[in-house]
Amino acid sequence: MDAFFASVEQRDNPQYKDKPLIVGGQPNSRGVVAACSYEARKFGIHSAMPCSRAYRLCPQAIFVPPRFEAYREVSEKIREIFWRYASEVEPLSLDEAYLDVTYTSDYDGSATRIAQAIKQDILAETDLVASAGVSYNKFLAKVASDMDKPDGLYIIKPEQGAAFVAELAIGKFHGIGPATEAKMNKLDIKTGLDIRQWTEHDLTTHFGKSGHYYYTISRGIDHRPVRSTRLRKSLGKETTFSEDMMDTGELLTQLESLAEIVFDRLQVLQLEARSLTVKVKYANFQQVTRCQSSSEVLSELKDFKALLPELLSRTEAGKQAVRLVGVTVGGFVRDDEEEVQLGFALETES
Repeated sequence: MDAFFASVEQRDNPQYKDKPLIVGGQPNSRGVVAACSYEARKFGIHSAMPCSRAYRLCPQAIFVPPRFEAYREVSEKIREIFWRYASEVEPLSLDEAYLDVTYTSDYDGSATRIAQAIKQDILAETDLVASAGVSYNKFLAKVASDMDKPDGLYIIKPEQGAAFVAELAIGKFHGIGPATEAKMNKLDIKTGLDIRQWTEHDLTTHFGKSGHYYYTISRGIDHRPVRSTRLRKSLGKETTFSEDMMDTGELLTQLESLAEIVFDRLQVLQLEARSLTVKVKYANFQQVTRCQSSSEVLSELKDFKALLPELLSRTEAGKQAVRLVGVTVGGFVRDDEEEVQLGFALETES
């Protein structure tokens, strides 16, 4: 989906249309940009940027808080559309997914025409615009989806894959972040062709297990299947305060609110947890976590809330000012280790 959170806001609030819109914190807050409209991107604003910097770049921008329930509702509708055409759907976030249409007979099995149909259905049924990347593996499809935004449809055919990756800047490789890009640049690796000059052994020596991945994708090879289910190891939620907080009573109230959100998600995903972790980040940015595990399932919200005071007391909260708290649950119980249907894991937009 193109500028998903911001596009939903512009759709639901016509007064925001064609204006620089930022979804996230307020201009004077410590929050970050969760998403921004294309009008805002013209000023150099992007997701994960501090809202204070975004405001300096574009003082006339409109700042609105995120409405995740609205985004989830749209996301569910979009996934309904995906399943009309795909045999496997692997969500990456609320606004993005891999689709396997290998065995789809619609449109004579043409992945390009299927992508066009999905885009048309999304526009007709949600009044939102999507971009699609079509290729023979996940890596190239992901890269292609970012090549022609907004409202894009970019195709990389099998005979084009190796040559396409050879010219691709490593900063555009899905799976290579800024830190790895900087490390590669120091080694004079700037394109896919540059990666190919390295042996798999040397790449693994410099980049660990990821070296094998870089070796194969630089040749346009990616054998990872599209999976509609995956194992989830944890589920959490955190919040950053507008002002540093010393009051442990208020901190506990915030933790209880986070626990309620996490517990609701557990119910939706039909997961049962046996551990609870409290995360605290102090004003000096030092971060600590305190965990409590149990052999029994924490089956009710009151079970989670009962652990919070003791976990919080094992931190320096009240003695040091706190800027962020979080709650994470894990130790999930699984029926015969069956994989659990993927839920909504991400609440920021790339």
